[in-house]
Amino acid sequence: MQNELLLVEDLMLLMTDDESGAIAGEGTLYYTLGGAVLVELSLGQYVSVDPRDMSLSGVKVHAVAGASLPDPLLQNAHDTVAKRPRGVQGLLAEIGTGLRPVVLERLVERGMLRQEKKKWLGVIPSTSTTVANTAYKKALVEEVRAVLLDDAEPDARTAALVGLLSASGTLPSLHRAIPWSGKVYKRAKELEQSSWGAEAVNSAVMRTMAAISAGSAAAVTN
Repeated sequence: MQNELLLVEDLMLLMTDDESGAIAGEGTLYYTLGGAVLVELSLGQYVSVDPRDMSLSGVKVHAVAGASLPDPLLQNAHDTVAKRPRGVQGLLAEIGTGLRPVVLERLVERGMLRQEKKKWLGVIPSTSTTVANTAYKKALVEEVRAVLLDDAEPDARTAALVGLLSASGTLPSLHRAIPWSGKVYKRAKELEQSSWGAEAVNSAVMRTMAAISAGSAAAVTN
């Protein structure tokens, strides 16, 4: 399948329910989207990391000088990285914050999603989102399914996509097309752990969920 969309757009499409428009992993979505952009920059060799160059917020990410990027979203992220080398955890939030509406708008413009303005109870304005290009999404899901269930060898992009789905904790939301199992978990986790960007997303998501759980437990005991 030809990929004209960015990795972050494919990821958002996979995380969006076809009918309700609900996005899986909303609470930590900015980490996931920021990670997807960093991973795409890495795949294009626009940024680099050295596992030995660590900071308190993870491996340091360096921008490759002189890079001219083909997409303004990627260019903006590259400019952020180029300000100074810094730990990946800080970059996830800085790049990912505010990306949700940007990516959704791009998917609507590309005909992948459909948005309709409505009024809830006839008064309160709301926006309904559904998947418009179901054929594209189905093909995308099939690529992921082939890797996780049929032991297909993924290209770098598909491996990154699976790794990010695993890292975000949203892979089980595709259970109707990709039945959740120990095998699926193990294979997805392998691909997640082979990507420094996906691993960083998982760390950020797990840290946030732990904080939420701790807060909830404290509220119950007080």
